[in-house]
Amino acid sequence: MSGSKSPSLAGAKRKRESNKAERLHSKSKTRRKSPSADEDDPQAEIQLLESQVLESRRHYNNIAILLQKAKNQEPENEAEILAAVALCRVFARLLSTGDMVKSKGMVASEIVIVQWLKERYREYQDVLLHQYLRSENVPKQSVALTLLMRLVKEESKSQEEYNWKHGPFSRTVEAILLLPNNDSTRDEFAEKYFKQFDDIRFHTFKSIKKFLGTSLEESVKQLVSSNSLSLLLALDEVPASKDDIQNFFTASTKQSKSLLSLKAYKSQAQEAWLATLRCGITKEQRKSILSVFSNQIAPWFQQPEMLMDFLTDSYDVGGGTSLLALSGLYYLMSEKNLDYPSFYQKLYSLLDDGLLHSKYRSRFFRLLNTFMSSTHLPAALVASFIKRFARLALHGPPAGIVVVVPWMYNMFKRHPACTFMMHREIRDPTAKKGLEEEGMDDPFDTDEEDPMLTDAIESSLWEIETLQSHYHPNVATLAKIISQQFTKRSYNLEDFLDHSYNALLDVELGRDLKKEPVVEYEIPKRIFSAEETELGALGELLAQVIKPC
Repeated sequence: MSGSKSPSLAGAKRKRESNKAERLHSKSKTRRKSPSADEDDPQAEIQLLESQVLESRRHYNNIAILLQKAKNQEPENEAEILAAVALCRVFARLLSTGDMVKSKGMVASEIVIVQWLKERYREYQDVLLHQYLRSENVPKQSVALTLLMRLVKEESKSQEEYNWKHGPFSRTVEAILLLPNNDSTRDEFAEKYFKQFDDIRFHTFKSIKKFLGTSLEESVKQLVSSNSLSLLLALDEVPASKDDIQNFFTASTKQSKSLLSLKAYKSQAQEAWLATLRCGITKEQRKSILSVFSNQIAPWFQQPEMLMDFLTDSYDVGGGTSLLALSGLYYLMSEKNLDYPSFYQKLYSLLDDGLLHSKYRSRFFRLLNTFMSSTHLPAALVASFIKRFARLALHGPPAGIVVVVPWMYNMFKRHPACTFMMHREIRDPTAKKGLEEEGMDDPFDTDEEDPMLTDAIESSLWEIETLQSHYHPNVATLAKIISQQFTKRSYNLEDFLDHSYNALLDVELGRDLKKEPVVEYEIPKRIFSAEETELGALGELLAQVIKPC
């Protein structure tokens, strides 16, 4: 019949339709599984999740999936950092489009979505701060720091004046201050951001002051103070004018007025330094601070007299710390017109028996040369220093004496009134005869602490004449310059500061000898025997030693 179908054709058609339906079902099933189909390629899976979020709001739940992948701490998990980087791009896009900001007239459903996105954003910051930044994996820490600072920059783009207090920046600084002392992330933050950008530096000062002002446990406070000190010491330049404050990290169209004010800028640095110093520091940290005090710390302070207590406490520590503290005090006196009348008295007290033997001898003479550079110092004060050094040189090492003598020469050239200590004519014949017959007592008072009252100017440098007979030929030769005419303008102390006993000895041992020295003026014919058949005194002692028991 023409209207009937062939059974075979009908079966074939049904079979084709069935196969087509199976292919469509299989294709749709594959499409639905696409986000997790390539389990062996986590990068492709994360890129797909990210692109879906950026394409449509219907896929916002992918953010939660990416967060779970970022939190996964399984070993050798490549998707962890990939998911964190993808989330940073997602939130950067949401921040730039304003999808995370409530607006007027927004319906309740939209408000719920915005609130949910803010919660996920906060959760993402927690993952970076507490899981990544505190990780023992250095590359992972570096990634976390980069992503957090990227969020700071993206947030600033969407705000006319960026709110530093409630953004991720203050939390990032606090997390860095809580890292172990030897953590490299702190140094990376200092080099890439803290030293480079004025706004980062300004708000880091504020965060340090605020964090150290909170109630912290003593051990935590010491850790935060130590990390804060490391950050502050990393700054080697201080802005001199308002024009130096122009390099900004954030992209806000309006910077705060306090940031653009040099006075307010330095005020924040001053508060950060004071908050750090009040927490207590170790002896080594104190030395680190004092060694850069004049160049990196004092210029930040609007009121340098606030550092007086710190410097005087440092002086009481003793040793090289006292010397560095006096260097800071001298800077305040010469540059900031600070009045400190007992400065030279404290400096004089450092001239003790161990000075010429100490390891900081070279540093001391460099600073001493600066302290005594003024030609307006009283002659009595300068004479006390010269006389005191002459006494110390009597039992000092050769490497120390070769510095003392040129320094004395320079002082005599700078203060001619002290030259009476080298040569003083007695015009009264009776007094001169009495001195020749009985000698005189040295009027110099070694126990007097005030260099203005030692009567050194009335004394003489008999110690230097004694050094002219020193056992070391270099010292003896150098000491004779005090007895010669002062034709040389001055000596450069740097030429003598690096000498050591070993260096002086090596010079003598390496000297070319024109004539070999004679050890004995009379060479004996015999050593162990007095006559041909008798033992001498040394021979008898040797015989007793080798005599069998």
